[in-house]
Amino acid sequence: MSLPPRLRAVSDLHVGHPENRAFVQELRPGHDDDWLLVPGDVGERFADIEWALALLSSRFATVVWAPGNHELWTPPGDPVELRGEARYRELVALCRRLGVVTPEDPYPVWDGVGGPATIAPLFVLYDYTFRVPEARTRQESLKLAYEAGVVCTDEVLLHPDPYPSREAWCAARVTHTERRLAERDPELPTVLVNHYPLVREPTDVLRYPLFAQWCGTVRTHDWHLRFGASTVVYGHLHIPRTTFHDGVRFEEVSLGYPREWRQRGPVPRAVRVIDPADDLRRRSSVSG
Repeated sequence: MSLPPRLRAVSDLHVGHPENRAFVQELRPGHDDDWLLVPGDVGERFADIEWALALLSSRFATVVWAPGNHELWTPPGDPVELRGEARYRELVALCRRLGVVTPEDPYPVWDGVGGPATIAPLFVLYDYTFRVPEARTRQESLKLAYEAGVVCTDEVLLHPDPYPSREAWCAARVTHTERRLAERDPELPTVLVNHYPLVREPTDVLRYPLFAQWCGTVRTHDWHLRFGASTVVYGHLHIPRTTFHDGVRFEEVSLGYPREWRQRGPVPRAVRVIDPADDLRRRSSVSG
């Protein structure tokens, strides 16, 4: 008896690393109708991103992508030299050619195991508001990070053009995304798919707390409640685990760099299965 279609998720594939590229090369669904959620950091170079998404979209019935910070980099030597918003729009155009769902497309409804549920890929960036307590402003927070040598490569390669800053781009994306989420079908639960955690708490386990300022925005702290999330799926931290916030399941689904996943075992961990209804049943039993 074959397995039913499932909703699966994996992020931070970083296919520029040969070991990770091999993992993606072997990645296949358990059922022809499986969906795959990919919340960012597929790769840095445009050709690598295209290779991975083309392969995955040829195997999974639907691939849902949300951008990570690495896709938005303009790395030296990449033939695609677009920056900021223009680079993001070109990535969206690539996804549409491949049939991959993006944050700019209508939110699809998953009707397989655990459905129906609205799958909402998000792109909201960060605004340096996940600061350590001793930093009162963005300037103070960045100064502490530079002094400690804990600085995200975004500061060099992620350009906000045409916005004056990454914070301004984040503000525009938050406003745009709130409007879209408010227009969803309120009768259906959501699976929110974002590169960054929507709440601050998952960053508390970071080895370097100063890095949290590149991990999200306080403006999304209640989205899992406001927008009816059964599950929030994210990556970026490279710390795969399950946590609960206000009773909502948060799944960090990163593959991460080879040096990281090797610490967990000799082969990369398999993709995560997401069951929206299971999360709702668990929450109902707890509240009852």
